[in-house]
Amino acid sequence: MKIGVLIFATDYTIQMDELARELEDRGFESLFIPEHTHIPASRESAWPGGADLPKEYSHTYDPFVGLSFAAAVTKKLKLGTGICLLPQRDTITTAKSVASLDRMSNGRFLFGIGGGWNVEEMRQHGTKYNERFARMKEQVLAMKQLWCEEEAEFHGEHVNFDATWQHPKPVQTPPPVILGGETDYTLRRVVDYCEGWLPRARHGFDAAENLARLKRIADEAGRDMSTLSVSIFGARADKATLDGYQAAGIDRSILALPPASRDKVLTILDGYTDLLKN
Repeated sequence: MKIGVLIFATDYTIQMDELARELEDRGFESLFIPEHTHIPASRESAWPGGADLPKEYSHTYDPFVGLSFAAAVTKKLKLGTGICLLPQRDTITTAKSVASLDRMSNGRFLFGIGGGWNVEEMRQHGTKYNERFARMKEQVLAMKQLWCEEEAEFHGEHVNFDATWQHPKPVQTPPPVILGGETDYTLRRVVDYCEGWLPRARHGFDAAENLARLKRIADEAGRDMSTLSVSIFGARADKATLDGYQAAGIDRSILALPPASRDKVLTILDGYTDLLKN
């Protein structure tokens, strides 16, 4: 099982180029960065994690910029969005960003996506909350056309463009799309148009039970489970837990790092490094 980390890349956090070098030197497989373009000050939407929204949510760097700095100083480290709020983004320009990063990193990009929870943030991007998943599906399908076809076109309700050329093409055709979320609706979306599932390690996540749930939904849709990866987002940094995930067949565990200074992050990372040893 591969082990990566996630961190909110902010203006007060360890810089991504330095963190990426440290991760690769220690043998970690991947680095994931979350996204929020901004947080509307009205704070209408309740944060799912509790009463007070942490500071880092309004301080995040653009994930493609942060991951580009990480890509430039590494050779093997996988680079993931965890997650990209795709329904808030323009489809064609995001396809270009994904392809550019994947090509310039020699095929190391992992496209973690999700629908998002902040209604007013979406609204200010022109996205309707109750249409976000329908829009996201069309976006993914359209981007795969742009990545894989010489002359791409797409005609949907939310995404619509005539025959077009877009280069460069990514090294991976397509870069793997991994979808966050835990509901059966999420799993049906994973099976329908993604290459992997990115559930959060919440509420005593049972790996074997959830893999069986994914397999049931994949079987119902005629999708081969071997074509789908499963990455646990925010996995507990505990050897017994990680061993259990590996035994169940989880592909990747992603450990959380705090959005903190260099010294604090590297101290925690030193502790995580022990978990890489068999």
